[in-house]
Amino acid sequence: MRSTTRRTAVAAALLSVALLGAACSSSKTSTTTGTTAGGSTSNFDYSGLSGTLNGSGSTFQQGFDEAAIEGFSSVAPDVTVNYAGGGSGQGKTDLSNQVVQWAGSDSTIKSTDLPNFKGGTVLYFPTVAAPITVSFNLSGVDKLQLSGETVAKIFGGKVTTWNDPAIATDNPGVTLPSTAITVVHRSDGSGTTNQFTKYLTNLDPTDWTLGTGDTVNWPATTQAAAKNGGVAQSIQQTNGAVGYVDFPDASKANLKMASIKNKSGSFVAPSTDSASAALAGATVSPQLVVDALNPSGATSYPITAATYVLIYQTQPNAGIGKALQGWVNYLLTDGQSLAAPANFAQLPSGLQQQALTQLGTLQIG
Repeated sequence: MRSTTRRTAVAAALLSVALLGAACSSSKTSTTTGTTAGGSTSNFDYSGLSGTLNGSGSTFQQGFDEAAIEGFSSVAPDVTVNYAGGGSGQGKTDLSNQVVQWAGSDSTIKSTDLPNFKGGTVLYFPTVAAPITVSFNLSGVDKLQLSGETVAKIFGGKVTTWNDPAIATDNPGVTLPSTAITVVHRSDGSGTTNQFTKYLTNLDPTDWTLGTGDTVNWPATTQAAAKNGGVAQSIQQTNGAVGYVDFPDASKANLKMASIKNKSGSFVAPSTDSASAALAGATVSPQLVVDALNPSGATSYPITAATYVLIYQTQPNAGIGKALQGWVNYLLTDGQSLAAPANFAQLPSGLQQQALTQLGTLQIG
């Protein structure tokens, strides 16, 4: 598990911070995100902020969080921010039990789990987005392009060798070996799994029949690995392997990544630019939950996911609440400039402003 230079263990003593409120809700009403990248500088007054903010969760966003923690320390030196990336499921569990002040997650809270959140209403703050890659290790083949239906067949176990006609149809002129396909997936509760399986479910429920969620019941013939980095490592070590890995981790591991056919019929490679194009066509719920899966747009990468910081709306401890507000404000403003170097896409300006407006609704003290 990666850790920041200032990370400590998530302290059990933080259980004494009582966070109160009501349960969060969802709505299908949505708007588009807008097309202009955000990243404006902040006029937030960071002076006087102090305290320790512990977070846990998504490994998808961890590279950005680590860069942002370093940057935030220069504007709020008396605030220590720690982050343990145990997966989105772990982050949501830790937040529900008030072990942490903030959770990183790439997926939303199930309605059946809302009563378990002891601090009340949870707010979603999208911070950055990135492609979920279909990464592979296939000797003699450096480039692949795959339709969404073919991806569903591969991960659904209906295509089991690399020279299957479905893959060959997507890759005319490419010599494909008869190597067996080894599917690698996450073993932990994962927002990356949630978003990837949601894409498959929406696109091709005939070939993908395992449903969607932070975990699904994968066939025994597949391999499991912990966190995005673990999946990347398993792919590296296995000829014939394929798995879903966030773009920052796939890039760090120098994995081969397939171009995926989007709604416009174009095969698009994962990149920060193609993720930004997907965000421009995404929809956003009133709770700021972003749907950037298979959007319109010729240059959109179709498996793009936003990632969130989750916090309680009611913050009874004034010092911690103000520090938390400052941290999230930094992520939404000055911190956006750190997205691209960490292989993430910035928020569109419209979504950034929506998130900042929501941040003003925190009930502190």
